[in-house]
Formats: sequence, structure tokens, C-alpha cells
Amino acid sequence: MDVTLTLQLLVQGILLGGIYGLIALGLSLIFGVMGVINFAHGQMMVMAMYVSFWIFVLLGIDPYLSLVIVAAVIFVLGYAIQSSLVNRILDYPEAIQVLPLVSLGLVLENFALLLWGPDHRSPQTALSLETLWLGPVMIDVSRLIAFCLAILITILIFIFLKKSNIGKCIRAAADNRTGAILVGINVDRVNNTSFALGAATAAAAGVLLLPLMPVSPHIGHDFTLTAFIVVILGGMGNLMGALVGGLILGVAESTSTLFLPATLKQVVSFSILIIIMLFRPQGLFRGKK
Repeated sequence: MDVTLTLQLLVQGILLGGIYGLIALGLSLIFGVMGVINFAHGQMMVMAMYVSFWIFVLLGIDPYLSLVIVAAVIFVLGYAIQSSLVNRILDYPEAIQVLPLVSLGLVLENFALLLWGPDHRSPQTALSLETLWLGPVMIDVSRLIAFCLAILITILIFIFLKKSNIGKCIRAAADNRTGAILVGINVDRVNNTSFALGAATAAAAGVLLLPLMPVSPHIGHDFTLTAFIVVILGGMGNLMGALVGGLILGVAESTSTLFLPATLKQVVSFSILIIIMLFRPQGLFRGKK
């Protein structure tokens, strides 16, 4: 086995895993607070990628610089979706909750298809071809920046949830919805903010991925499945588990190319999912919030 190639794939897996963790963080936050699985998570991420792409094309602003703007746009979209749709189905059986959110994902996908067509698009940024060498290992600068920003955003979200008043209200509603209402917390507003924050987190992950891969309207399903696998691996509703699960999945997918064709990486992902569901269905961190 080529040691240099193994180290190269390991580093690439870790860098990609940080972004996977950020993708799953938003999904885990929404589930942890409301018990709802956002089946439109990937499509909202794709919308963010398109917004960032056109900001780059029309205004020349690098995706990393437009991240805050794009996240704010998708935050507003998420807030509107939660207040107009998701709040109305919170008390429905889980099987009924699936239908509106899957439909929402299809609406967003076809909306992107209508506006921007089916072609793959990818911006050529100033850092697209820049690399660093760490001994024998080559590191893409774009991947390194994306990883560092993903970890930074994750840490900021943890701090926000732990220290801010809104974050404490979100944690209270996630722990005990009825108790939160009794002490005067506006749970509907908390739900709106939680869903919007989860959507903005997915948007940030999409912007970070944009320089690394082309965007098209149909890739949202892959992102949603990836987020599901990571969330189940780390524990449903566990935010730290989402980050660890993302790192594990990223490394597993990357290093699997030593033995399997790269086109079969999803086989590895779903194999991990099956093993977790069979032997530790509560996830690595037992789904604690």
C-alpha cells in the first residue's frame, strides 16, 4: 500500500468531513428542537450555491466573501418556510410530516431548474488552482479554507447556543417544549429561528463547497442523504455527533478509493449507515442534544 497516497486521501477525507459535519449540523439542530426531519435540506443548500454563484458571476465577489450574505438570504427563506408550513405540521404523525417537506424539496429543485437550467456550473476563483505541500502531501487551498471556515462556523454555533439568550431558549424548547411554554418562551418564534438557523448552516456549507464541485439543480438529494447518514451516525439531534460523524464519513469515503472505484463511495456511506442501524441505532453519541 502506498503510504503517501494513503496520507493524501486521509487529509482530503478530513477536510471534506468538516464540511459534511456542517451540512449535518443544521439538520440535527432542526430535529433536536422540533423532532422534524427536513427533507428539503439538500435543496436549500443548492439554492444557496446558486445565489453564491451568481453573486460571483455578476458582482465578482468570491464565494468565501459572500458567505454571510448568502447565509442571511437562506435564513430568511428558512424562517418563512417554518412559519408558513412547518409550524402547521408539527403535531402531525411523522409519516404525514414527510410529505410536505419532500414536496417542498421538489418545488425548490424545479424552481432552480426553471431559473438556471440543468447545466452544471462551477466558478473559477482565484484560489481554485492554489496548493500547499505538507511534506509529501498536497493540500488544496480551497479545501483547507473551506474546512477551517466550517469548523469556525460550527464553534460559533455552539457558542451561540450555549451563551446567547436565544440559544438558551432554543435549548430549553428542545429539552422540554411544554416547560418552555410555561416559563413564557415563545416556542413558535424559537422554532422559526431554529429552522432558519439550520437552513443558514446548510447554506454556509453549500457556499464552502461551491469552489470544490459544480452545482446543478439535481444534486440536492445527494446532500440530503449525506446529512441523514451523518446525523444517524453521530446520534439524532446531537450537534457534536454531527461534526464527528461528518469527519468519520469523509475519511471513510476518501480512503475507500484505495480499494474501490471512486464511483462507489456511496456504497461505503450506506454500508456505514446499515452497520450503525443494526448495531448502534442510537448513534455514537446516543442522540443527546
